[in-house]
Amino acid sequence: MGWVMKDLLFILAALVLFGQALIGLAFFISCMYEKEKRAAIFAAVQLGAMLVPIGLLFYWKKSGFLDTAAGQILLVVGLLLAGMALFFLCRHTGINPRAVSGTGGYVEGKVKRFDEREQVFARNRSLPPDSEPYREFYRNHPALEAGDAKRRAIGGPLGQAGSIDRPGEGANIAAMFASLDIPVYLSEPDKVNPRQHPAFQGKKISLSPEEAAARIKGYALKVGADMVGIARLDPHWIYARRGEIFHENWQDWGRPIELTHEFAVVFAEEMSLEMVATGPHTPTVIESMRNYAKGAFIATQVASFIANLGYSATANHVRHYDALMVPLAVDAGLGEMGRLGYLMTKRYGPRIRLSAVTTDLPLVADRPIDIGVEDFCRQCKKCAYCCPSKSIPAEEEQTVVNGTRRWKLNAETCFDYWGKVGTDCDVCMRVCPWSHADTLPHHIIKFLVSRNRHARIIFTWLDDVFYGRKPRPKPSPSWAAH
Repeated sequence: MGWVMKDLLFILAALVLFGQALIGLAFFISCMYEKEKRAAIFAAVQLGAMLVPIGLLFYWKKSGFLDTAAGQILLVVGLLLAGMALFFLCRHTGINPRAVSGTGGYVEGKVKRFDEREQVFARNRSLPPDSEPYREFYRNHPALEAGDAKRRAIGGPLGQAGSIDRPGEGANIAAMFASLDIPVYLSEPDKVNPRQHPAFQGKKISLSPEEAAARIKGYALKVGADMVGIARLDPHWIYARRGEIFHENWQDWGRPIELTHEFAVVFAEEMSLEMVATGPHTPTVIESMRNYAKGAFIATQVASFIANLGYSATANHVRHYDALMVPLAVDAGLGEMGRLGYLMTKRYGPRIRLSAVTTDLPLVADRPIDIGVEDFCRQCKKCAYCCPSKSIPAEEEQTVVNGTRRWKLNAETCFDYWGKVGTDCDVCMRVCPWSHADTLPHHIIKFLVSRNRHARIIFTWLDDVFYGRKPRPKPSPSWAAH
């Protein structure tokens, strides 16, 4: 029996050590796949360190040391320590009650609905100077006029597009604007609010909320969404008034937005790590626009599907929003809002773009989720440290802004930097530890981080060690060179 126990302890120890070495090898391969030279070097050193105990284990087995009392005690202590470490990192350290309550968990006062006319994009691209809407807006917002005029003088939010990559940015900017054509086309009124197809005219397809939700989600994934969730539409997140104008429909500018829709179907589309990794250079803009175009396509298709079922539906995408996308996505259970102001998803981090469809089709709403983002962002602060314009707050705790507790991005300085470099930057998205490649080692890390606050501390520190506190942008792919 003693020999059986000795062999069992040896086998267990070998399995534990080989398991950690395999994870170390997988992480090294992942770093090579990500083209992260610094991380690959540290991963190789880590793997080498993991192989040392394996060598010692087999050496001690061959020499007979493990058959002694001291060897057996060493194995038992080692296995106990490994078990304790696994328990320490894997156990769930508690639910964030605010996160599982969705956006409602962060409301701490009166929330004033946001006027889309005040959004920096709407102000810069929708208001022609010397027009009546221009004069009306700045009569009511005189403090914004000088800054907006300066921004328009250099070309608006993106300034002179691609200026950071001059003189070789031309082809990339051409690709960027090609992707923008689709959302502009799909923002026409009959596309945003699609009519029922003549084949279904006057009909209403009877579906239970459960079946309708399953069909809508399945269809959305089939036509290109990477994630989809359903939320009950909270009126707080509906824009108060229309501010974006794309088809000379100036009669809509400033019009109150009132929705009778009860639900929002929210989609997330993954942004390519290869392209985002180049931020703030032009390839990341191509990727942003590609995903906005993809989101416009998905939202329009899903809205048309719902219209054919006999219900009202409105597509929300980059050229037509009735509501704020991040709060809707939080309530739809797709993730949590991070320090950088983007939605943080468990699988892709902030490396996504959002679109949605609002509807009166009865559906089953998903539950908000807690993946540890609030606690992680409280400790990490990497996006704030790396932000070129210092627009992301570095304070440890969130503050209450317009009745909601959050970290508030300074949109004005952020967009001023966009105008300076002529791209949409994406540095915060690039450096976020949650944005790493969709590989097995990062899945394991995200699993641990989403459950355990100690893992958040450890892996935040390790991310700085392996990838650097201020990672540099990656070279562009050859076809998008600048």
